Amino acid sequence: MKCIPLLKTAAAAACVAFALNAGAQTTTGSGSTGASETMGQHVSDATITTKVKAELLGAKNVKSQHIHVKTRKGIVSLTGTVPTAEDRDNADQIVQNVSGVASVKNHLKVQPAQ
Repeated sequence: MKCIPLLKTAAAAACVAFALNAGAQTTTGSGSTGASETMGQHVSDATITTKVKAELLGAKNVKSQHIHVKTRKGIVSLTGTVPTAEDRDNADQIVQNVSGVASVKNHLKVQPAQ
């Protein structure tokens, strides 16, 4: 069972590395302001998604293995399944406290473990 915390740590590190890489790529961009605004929004959303995933993975009060996260214009959508309504509510609360999140659309379904 020591493998699960190690996998969660590795996943969080990979998410952070992805966000840093995405941020580095946008600082070297050039060209029209329209394209850079769109790219900037995309990077911001990617950064928010990464932060949300890392927070959910690190949370002790949420079983987040089956939660999928998407962000668009600061609005985070949660989909997937959790074993209890408490996990669903805790996930919502965690996401609301992440910097940059404008709102949360919580579409998590409760599916008790079998």
